[in-house]
Amino acid sequence: MTSYGTIPTSTAPGTSSDLDFVSRGKQRLKAGLATRVPWRLMFDFHSFTLPLNFHETFSRIKTNIVYFRMNYVIIVLLILFSSLIWHPISLIVLTAMLAVWLFLYFLRDEPLILLGRLINYRLVMAVLSVFTLVFLFLTKATLNILLSLLIGAVLVLIHAALRKTDDLFLDEGATTVYTFGSDAPGTSVSFYSS
Repeated sequence: MTSYGTIPTSTAPGTSSDLDFVSRGKQRLKAGLATRVPWRLMFDFHSFTLPLNFHETFSRIKTNIVYFRMNYVIIVLLILFSSLIWHPISLIVLTAMLAVWLFLYFLRDEPLILLGRLINYRLVMAVLSVFTLVFLFLTKATLNILLSLLIGAVLVLIHAALRKTDDLFLDEGATTVYTFGSDAPGTSVSFYSS
């Protein structure tokens, strides 16, 4: 007997877990982008002064890199992306590697297990960084990539050195969210042992 007009209540096996993964991924992506500081605060021209000494310069750079980290990543990626516009193969490789980064590093909320061993975030980040650079260099756009990364790093360091930090509202957790030695992206507590 045919049942026209009925809505099926069950889904195919595996579909709900795929939808859950996409939903969790979207939530984590939104949460990650929520750590981006508003651009008007980043480029508030009243907050730019020359540092008085090397210690103040280093302190500003350290604080601003933690505070504006998502904005800096966006800026460097835009510079890299714009430098590869005339190299479509490199652009495709960059887009593919960004997708791999999203799935294996940024959107993953469960530990990565490979051959029965727990892989920590530092190792995933190191391997993904090496593969990204190797694949991009194989596309023969080495000079463009190196120049764009250098320009991005210089711009980030100039901004971080000139931007005052006294008007930034850092809570206790914000300064430890992603220091250079932390394991997990976006968390202050390490989930895995090193």
